[in-house]
Amino acid sequence: MSILINKKTKVLVQGITGGEGSFWTKHMLGLGTNVVAGVTPGKEGQSVEGVKVFNTVKHAVKETDADASVLFVPPAFAKDAAFEALSAGIKKVVIIAEGIPIHDAMEIRSAAMSEGAMVIGGNTSGIITAGEAMMGIFPYWIDRVYKKGDIGVMTRSGSLTNEVTAMLIKAGFGVSTLAGVGGDAVPCTRFAELLPLFQKDKKTRAVLMIGELGGTMEEEVADAIESKIFTKPLVAFIAGRTAPKGKKMGHAGAIVTAGKGTVDGKIKALEKAGALTAARPCLAGDLMKEALAR
Repeated sequence: MSILINKKTKVLVQGITGGEGSFWTKHMLGLGTNVVAGVTPGKEGQSVEGVKVFNTVKHAVKETDADASVLFVPPAFAKDAAFEALSAGIKKVVIIAEGIPIHDAMEIRSAAMSEGAMVIGGNTSGIITAGEAMMGIFPYWIDRVYKKGDIGVMTRSGSLTNEVTAMLIKAGFGVSTLAGVGGDAVPCTRFAELLPLFQKDKKTRAVLMIGELGGTMEEEVADAIESKIFTKPLVAFIAGRTAPKGKKMGHAGAIVTAGKGTVDGKIKALEKAGALTAARPCLAGDLMKEALAR
């Protein structure tokens, strides 16, 4: 079992003929992802790694029944590409690009909610079900990170995800599905919106959350735990403990505003709700053992 993607998911790649699109299409196929089509306007009739290219998402969906799309397009074109996918009936979309204009991201999120769809990103590595399929840019061949198992992972980071998840694997666990919500100021999907999917997934025993200072997503997770929307064990690592107050650190979303979003505030909210928080990445695995033993 998994959430969002598995071997049966029919994946479409928008921007497949570009450098990044073609490179990661090869690796998505290498993992076992069912990539059924690509889209680049003006390139219909071509193929990339044996995947047929279409001019439009609508045509690609009609011919292949694609039900998910990953976007390898520049940030300025992300809104149009996402809208094209949503209007063609696709319900799962991943946007890799970093720096999508804030108003565009807000419109994408609003459109996805109206269509009953889920858009992951922008500024994300994507989503991966270990050993099965991915939509994104994960180095899945790193066994010490992407080992199949029963712990769900959701993250705001990229490289930090590899570090923290490696500690989970070192402790003897594996990953069911890993989802990166992204680090832009307006994520199209928030942590708390993933929790019901992990809750429903019978093969996910617990969740590891990799958060950071800024915003309120981690506090929303605490609220979901307290309200019993999510009842499985949850371990969190929150980056940014030593960040100067009022300073934006790293991602666009990592800024403390209106007195909210501090690391201390997030940790207090999560621990009050019953989650365990790791002071350092190396502690994540041992804390997961503790959480599951409760």
